[in-house]
Amino acid sequence: MQDITKNNFDFIRVLLAFIVFVGHLGALSASKELAILENSPVEVAVFAFFIVSGFLIARSYERTTSLKRYIKKRFNRILPAYLLVIFLAAIFLSLVSTLSFSEYFSNPGVYKYVFWNSLFMNFMAPSLPGVFGNQAVNGALWTLKIEFCFYFLVPLMFLLFGKNNKYRNISLIILYFCSLAYLNYFEHLGKMAISRQIPGSLCYFIGGMLIYFNFDKFIKNKNILFIIAIITVWIDLIAGIKLFSPIMLSIIVLYIAYSFKFLNNFGKYGDFTYGIYIFHFPIIRVFTTLGLFANYNPYVMAVVCMLLVICVGVASWHFYEKRFIKL
Repeated sequence: MQDITKNNFDFIRVLLAFIVFVGHLGALSASKELAILENSPVEVAVFAFFIVSGFLIARSYERTTSLKRYIKKRFNRILPAYLLVIFLAAIFLSLVSTLSFSEYFSNPGVYKYVFWNSLFMNFMAPSLPGVFGNQAVNGALWTLKIEFCFYFLVPLMFLLFGKNNKYRNISLIILYFCSLAYLNYFEHLGKMAISRQIPGSLCYFIGGMLIYFNFDKFIKNKNILFIIAIITVWIDLIAGIKLFSPIMLSIIVLYIAYSFKFLNNFGKYGDFTYGIYIFHFPIIRVFTTLGLFANYNPYVMAVVCMLLVICVGVASWHFYEKRFIKL
């Protein structure tokens, strides 16, 4: 049977982060030439991140010797870099604010931004005074509060639906359809932002957990499951409703994770995905604010922006995130 530790998750996460970056580049650059990039499937990539988390966090919790150690590991992975990007944004984006330094740092909006975003409540203070036309500084951070809540849900879900519970799969499937009902209901009402909150995103996370709990069966039948998943996702797209597509997307993501062995060592130089994900949004907006996409070749500037985002992600890992992971 295939070794669960031999996988392509590092490659998948980098690919998903790149898809999100490309989509946001098209949306935020205000460039007609780059507008086509908005077609990048950002939503699918975000949900795929939740699927990967469902699988890996379930595995992490089961392998961790105590709840305290599990919580410490989760905090060290997500909080340091998350808080770093918030404080750096509050400080350095003063350079592109329409306000003077004194006006900017005396404005309560700066400290409101730091306070609410530090609590994962980005919607309470998404902008900084005079920055980016008072639009959201980092629209990518909304997923982090959901991810953080999933970390706390996993111990509870293991308690209720753990590996030794014979009703585990049935219980998780019921929870899966409850989540789907929430997601489809608010999407039908056109309230997309509400539909993607924790109850609606949970179905993707559960998809990853279900495959983890049934890993041996999944590996044994992964080829036929992959074909069924592709067909089912296509049917759901035609029908315009999410019914089986979240669990089928989970099968597709995990199929990629446990196929193509040549990608197994993709992350040997480090895990840059998180840094790329949390820093790319404000970096793109700085390029737009400075007129780099408008005044220079937008394709060249897109490449420069991408390289800068990658460099920041690499630096974040090697000089900051890795230190906390080692703890």
